[in-house]
This record gives sequence, C-alpha cells and structure tokens, in this order.
Amino acid sequence: MVLFMFERCLYFNANAAVREINRVWDRAYQALGLSPAHAYVLRLLLAKGGMPQRDIAAELSLKKSTITRFVDALSMQDLVRRDYEQTNDRREQIIMPTAKAKHLHKQLDQVGEQLFLQMQKTIGAREIAALVSALREVKNKFE
Repeated sequence: MVLFMFERCLYFNANAAVREINRVWDRAYQALGLSPAHAYVLRLLLAKGGMPQRDIAAELSLKKSTITRFVDALSMQDLVRRDYEQTNDRREQIIMPTAKAKHLHKQLDQVGEQLFLQMQKTIGAREIAALVSALREVKNKFE
C-alpha cells in the first residue's frame, strides 16, 4: 500500500528528482563560487546586458523579493551593480553585470553546456527534451 502511494505521488517524486538534480548543479557551479540560482541570474543578465529586477523575476519565475536577495549576494561579490541612472524612478533600477561578471561569461556558458550534455547522457536526449517541455507546460498550467 505505501509503495503504491509513492509510485503515483507527484510531490514526492518531483522533489526526489529535484534533490538529485540540485546535487549535480551545485557541484558544477561550486567551482565558480556560485550557487546555481545565482549563476542563472548572472547568465540571464550577461545575455541581456542588464535588466530591471521585475523582468528578471518574470523571466526566472521567481518573486521579486527573491531576486532582490540574489542581487544583493551577487553585488557583494562585485558581479552585478544597480544602475539608477537609466530610469526616472528611484524604486526601479537596472541590474547590470560588472566587468568581473563579464569575465566569467564564457565559463558560465560552458558549465551550462556541460550540464546539458551530462543530462542528455544520463537521461537521454529525447527524454530530457520531453521532460523539460512537460515541466514547462505543467508550470504554465499553475500560473
């Protein structure tokens, strides 16, 4: 009876998979001194050249308060800076990558590519594509 409960439980199985995926991502970004979440904020900013916090939150499906904490941490590492000059509203700022962050751009992209290839090898190319697509669809249904 208990085994059947876990076999069909989305919550348990999704979290078990996420814990395993987090271990892999944590190890990969640890070499750069970043958490995976901080690395993805930084990768987004580097790709866009900077953006408002609200846009970062929307792009990553996170709360603005979470992004504020991430930006604070990245700012303390001199990887991002807040630019108030580009807006007329002191409450809104553009988060810009610093020169130090730009220096990490290639390494961040390489880690991302290595993780993608590792997941393709571990899970399978078709399976990873289907899984990511299904997860994005499920997330969209909850929004």
